[in-house]
Amino acid sequence: MRWGMIACLLVTWGAGTATFANDASPDQVAQAEFFERKIRPLFAKHCYDCHVAETADENGKLALDGRAGLLAGGTRGPILVAGKPDESLLISALRYADPKLQMPPDGKLADTDINLLVQWIQQGAVIPEYGEANQKKSKEIDWATVRQFWSFQPLRNVAIPSESVEHAAAIQQPVDAFVHRSLKEHDLEPASAADRRTLIRRLAFDVLGLPPTPEDVAQFQQDESPDAYERLVDRLLASPHFGERWARYWLDLVRYTDVTPTWLKNADQAWLYRDWVVRALNADLPYPQFVQQQLAADVIENTPPEDYAALGLIGLSPTYWKELQLAPGVIEVIVADEWDERIDAVTRTFLGLTVACARCHDHKFDPITSRDYYALAGVFASTQLSDRPLLPSPQAEQIADARKQVDKLEEALKAIADKTCEEAKKLTTDIENIKSGTPQFSARMAHTVEEASIFVLPDGPDKTMLDVRKGQSRDLPVFRRGNPANTGEIVPRRFIEVLSPGSPTNFRSGSGRRELVDAFFHESRGLTSRVMVNRIWSHHFGRGIVRTPSDFGVQGDRPSHPELLEWLASAFARDDQSVNPRQWKFKWLHRQMVTSNTYRQSSETPNESALSAPASKSVRLDPENQWLGRMSRRRLDVEPWRDAMLAAAGILDDTLGGPARELDQPGNLRRTLYGRVGRDEQNDMLRLFDFPPPTSHSPGRDPTTTPLQQLFILNSDFVESQAKAVATNVLTRRPEGTRPRVTLCYELVFQRAPTERELQLAEQFLATSTGDSTGEAERWPLYVQSLFGLNELLYID
Repeated sequence: MRWGMIACLLVTWGAGTATFANDASPDQVAQAEFFERKIRPLFAKHCYDCHVAETADENGKLALDGRAGLLAGGTRGPILVAGKPDESLLISALRYADPKLQMPPDGKLADTDINLLVQWIQQGAVIPEYGEANQKKSKEIDWATVRQFWSFQPLRNVAIPSESVEHAAAIQQPVDAFVHRSLKEHDLEPASAADRRTLIRRLAFDVLGLPPTPEDVAQFQQDESPDAYERLVDRLLASPHFGERWARYWLDLVRYTDVTPTWLKNADQAWLYRDWVVRALNADLPYPQFVQQQLAADVIENTPPEDYAALGLIGLSPTYWKELQLAPGVIEVIVADEWDERIDAVTRTFLGLTVACARCHDHKFDPITSRDYYALAGVFASTQLSDRPLLPSPQAEQIADARKQVDKLEEALKAIADKTCEEAKKLTTDIENIKSGTPQFSARMAHTVEEASIFVLPDGPDKTMLDVRKGQSRDLPVFRRGNPANTGEIVPRRFIEVLSPGSPTNFRSGSGRRELVDAFFHESRGLTSRVMVNRIWSHHFGRGIVRTPSDFGVQGDRPSHPELLEWLASAFARDDQSVNPRQWKFKWLHRQMVTSNTYRQSSETPNESALSAPASKSVRLDPENQWLGRMSRRRLDVEPWRDAMLAAAGILDDTLGGPARELDQPGNLRRTLYGRVGRDEQNDMLRLFDFPPPTSHSPGRDPTTTPLQQLFILNSDFVESQAKAVATNVLTRRPEGTRPRVTLCYELVFQRAPTERELQLAEQFLATSTGDSTGEAERWPLYVQSLFGLNELLYID
């Protein structure tokens, strides 16, 4: 094993011999960050299975897991020509330009990934790496040293910076004190406050995912009381639509789907989990209980029946067909793949660590061993997917048993060709008797889990049997290089060692899921809190304090405001419940952020109105707004964008909960949250507007701008129908006068009044000229559709 020193990074650059550390130029640092954030993850994902130092001799002597290997190349020679991607063997292989050299062999990379590698080589192929002097080569890890890494340390109390009297007005919340100190350190000043229309629009979309009504905007603009904004925040946080907005972010993390494989029972009940998340967030369920219910509701005493739906986090995991006519070795790999996916989703969601990278070997960068991986794999090997009615025990068990009996009888009935024979009639009668004799037999069945272990056993020559043993837990051996057929020592179920003070304690209670949750909030309390605080911050401010929200390890970014993150995480996880009832409460955390002056800043800079004017100081010194001297403009996700069009038309169905429907279904006026989401097939609108596929954990949305998006706005039946509905709404509410109608249109779509120039343009377009067969009524939908295509609807300031 080779472990880089966690505490510091010695960076070497490009193909030359120069070595830079703290005196590296900003360009060099930026290029190194680009490699770490964009390029190394591509190598890790697509190449490290074969091309690492340990296996290079077997694979063309090419090792891509270190600077020396990347520069040396393999048996075909160097793979990089700095500055010349078209002359680089790496790019030729990735483009499949040579039929005899196509990498990766299992399928060509996406063009976006290849383009990133082209960009990297064009910029000089900078390769940061841990220096040899800082590498520990030993079979033993110095745990005391690696635990000094910033994200692994316990939470610490951080003093709120004190500010001078002249800056006191800039400090509304502790958040502001930390941000203001960073701005001063970088010779920056905060922007002026945003106007009230901008504030209410920003806040409504952030908190509810819906635009404010014209009446809400007018009321807020006219409210001169000093606490008007704070009361607005409290009202929005108390809205039931808060849970809908923030549930969608959570569902991205846990790869929620409405469509489960056809071989699973009750494939249309996934929405019970989605609705549980909405209710839990609206009720402000403390984070430990929120997690505990989702991972261990079935092993917690006196769990209310409706909370079993929370187990959908694992109950809706991707599952793969297991063809029992194949040899056990094949099925073992499929089962191991399912465990791996659950480890990845759970550890990245709650810990911000890529533990699944330790499946085949110790983690290349973080102090996570294969023993850690298989200790957690044992937890999921002892947990099996099941269905359960949301009813109290033992009634739930009675219904589950009755359904299993019916399933067996129905299978037997299928095998009988003549359904009129006596045997078929008896089976039919038995089925009906069980159904009628079991109260609430047809109750909804949630996708849950149960305490049970699965064993893959031979069942004759090249056939397999799956033996599910209820109530039994198991420990797994290490699979050498991830191969279930090549086993090593058995590892007891336990938590990750680097996050466990001293030696980790083995899990003793069943599968260990409840003990795993306890470890999240005790052994790794600091990391757990930092990860969640950072996720919420990223959605309010457009980027996280840590820009890699699901990687708080060595490969992840360091926090831009470490003291701020530490203060928020410590306050969020405060221990003394009697003194601090806000402990682990989401709404308290949201309020701290959105009531800060940092959040209330304008996104505009002084020189924005003049295109030829030089950039403002804020833009010149901080183009990415890392130090938060202004509010970042942010693009709306597809859900609030679609919902805003329905809201403008006055036809949005804001009913909470219930089964999912296809978004393209005629008359579907529900919020986009309730549109059907599938793993294999995605709705066109969702796909075009950057909705993440629920095949795996998604740490965040990656916004794109493509011609297809504008073509969708121009040609989509949905957009056209909403434009007509808005036009009808406007013409009905303002029966006379073009200007009043245009004004209402702007208020509904953009939450503001139009400018004089916008009014003039609207009048010119809507006027009917002599000989023009298109009347004003026909022009209005076209006019509204053109507004839908503007960035002002798609972005919030």
